[in-house]
Amino acid sequence: MFGLNFGFLSKYWIYYSSGLWMTLKLAFWTLIFSTVIGVVLGMIRVGKHKVVNTVIDMWISFIRGVPVMLIVFIVYYGIATGLPSFWAGIVALTVNSSVYIAEHTRAGMQAVNKGQMEAARCIGMSHLEGNMYIIIPQAIKNILPSLANEFILLIKNTSIVSVIAIQELTYKSSIVRTNTFRAFEPLIVSAFIYFTVTWILNQGVRLLERRLHRND
Repeated sequence: MFGLNFGFLSKYWIYYSSGLWMTLKLAFWTLIFSTVIGVVLGMIRVGKHKVVNTVIDMWISFIRGVPVMLIVFIVYYGIATGLPSFWAGIVALTVNSSVYIAEHTRAGMQAVNKGQMEAARCIGMSHLEGNMYIIIPQAIKNILPSLANEFILLIKNTSIVSVIAIQELTYKSSIVRTNTFRAFEPLIVSAFIYFTVTWILNQGVRLLERRLHRND
């Protein structure tokens, strides 16, 4: 097709494998941190602290209204100066991803029957204990597919941190393009790798959803 030549892969496949490994590490650590922060924010949002909720709502609205690349630059050149670029990238991606997980958590907790908390209080649990032992486990089950989809989105969003020289898959693809003087084929290889990884994860999400529905 139009004289495509992928012969460079025999020499440069290691670039793609190392770039993919970096991409997966970025997505993994971002998912861990953003899940912890997002769940905490989501728990606070379903509470009755109006001032705190207003501040969190403003924060979520602000982050959701700002491009991810701009967040990366703000973190790298301002908030996280002095951090290695790898961790600065994770901070930036966590800031972005955590607000979406907070919304998923809030929705998941609100979907749990209110009688569950009332029953927890009746047996002597505090509001915090009721959330931790009764509401959150059920909410997590509700939002597991959303968390899995967030991980898939993170896989793709990691390409943005190539702008701060983190050598993930997109950055490595740019190196291959420069070294081989071929602009198109290295991009096709990267696209195929991204597609393969996200397709496998999508199949896992569908399997997870079917099992959760079956358990229900």
